Amino acid sequence: MDFHLQKTDEDSRARAGIITTGHGLIETPIFMPVGTAGSVKGIHTRDIKEDIKAQIILGNTYHLYLRPGMDVIEKAGGLHKFNRWDGPILTDSGGFQVFSLGDLRKLTEEGVRFQSHIDGSYHQFTPENVMDIQRTIGADIVMAFDECTPGGADYDYAKKSLELTQRWLERCFIHFDKTKPKYGHNQSLFPIVQGNTFTDLRKLAVAHVKTFDADGYAIGGLSVGETEEKMYEMTEVVTAGLPANKPRYLMGVGTPVNILEGIHRGIDMFDCVMPTRNGRNGMLFTSEGTINIRNKKWENDHSPIDENGTSFVDQYSKAYLRHLIISGEMLGAQIASQHNLAFYLWLVKTAREKILNNEFVSWKNEMVIKLKNRP
Repeated sequence: MDFHLQKTDEDSRARAGIITTGHGLIETPIFMPVGTAGSVKGIHTRDIKEDIKAQIILGNTYHLYLRPGMDVIEKAGGLHKFNRWDGPILTDSGGFQVFSLGDLRKLTEEGVRFQSHIDGSYHQFTPENVMDIQRTIGADIVMAFDECTPGGADYDYAKKSLELTQRWLERCFIHFDKTKPKYGHNQSLFPIVQGNTFTDLRKLAVAHVKTFDADGYAIGGLSVGETEEKMYEMTEVVTAGLPANKPRYLMGVGTPVNILEGIHRGIDMFDCVMPTRNGRNGMLFTSEGTINIRNKKWENDHSPIDENGTSFVDQYSKAYLRHLIISGEMLGAQIASQHNLAFYLWLVKTAREKILNNEFVSWKNEMVIKLKNRP
């Protein structure tokens, strides 16, 4: 994998670049639609590429491991062939999902033993087998196995967790370097910077991950309960220490405003379930603000969903979409999800253009005001 840094904004840390992978180019900043179980909920692969204009999607190791399982995916020739997506794919390590299981998992030095949320069966994730699983999935970018601490964790717990994550990271790289891709394209392993909301721990984590000279770096353990101000503060601490010539991925973030603020602080890659999850529940992110399409005020509003929208679904009226959502029609969830994803991709594409033209900060400040509007 290669990263070419094209431009850094004159008034912020915002960057524009190009990532080259075995499945194509990624222009950054970029948002990655989340395809947890191998699909972006309710959206055809054709529309992800041609209408939403996504350049990379995300898959989840935990969910794909449990269902359909690695045997099915390997026989298909990897996830790219299984789901008919020919662009880049990033997989997370499954760590966040496993640690979200609470009493259904047990953490040890070796790894994590957990019960499936599907059938209660027992499984073990270790740094080594998580590398093997992601090799089998065939993602272009794979994540190291780490522990994600909750936002309210105390210092002692966060420190012990970071030390465990660091030991696991070393095991990830040792095993990853011993193995090879299965489907003829290169794979890159990204370390994950942890450390909760403690500046000294984050700096220690940055110093440690840099020793691996990875193709890129991820920032985890944010947007998990801490304040937005603390999330932005930790993002600044981490990006200040990471190499400028490698892409930076802020995991699981977030709202459109969060993404713009992350770009401002030097982040290149984002993912979040919010566009699809909130869309299914009737929340739409638009160029003029965020709307709840369930509100009665839209019942007889026959104007387009978003007059400035870039997706073909924006031709539908607010009244029609409200009717579908209120009625529980599947099409309503599909339209809302597709609109939101197209808006997110428009947002990062426009941010990129503004960075290249040295217009990012003034545009971002105007957009943040609009995005906080509730029409």
